[in-house]
Amino acid sequence: MASVRFQFRHAVASSVTVAGDFNGWYTSTYPMRPQGNGLWTLALGLQPGRHEYKFFVDGRDWWNDPEAPKVPNLWGTENSY
Repeated sequence: MASVRFQFRHAVASSVTVAGDFNGWYTSTYPMRPQGNGLWTLALGLQPGRHEYKFFVDGRDWWNDPEAPKVPNLWGTENSY
């Protein structure tokens, strides 16, 4: 497994999780930790390879990672990878 560090900045979020193909897109499995100044982080051990993911903010809004490439998904939007 490789350690992957996720980070996401959202000035007013009260909760952020990361969901993706590595956890069946479950939105509550991997809560991120606030670091101050709107920065949220989480380190995960993932199998090598490309993984699609998104951030789930405040239990209602999906966000892509602005620092990662994107790929179209089945719902007509994009996922980060």
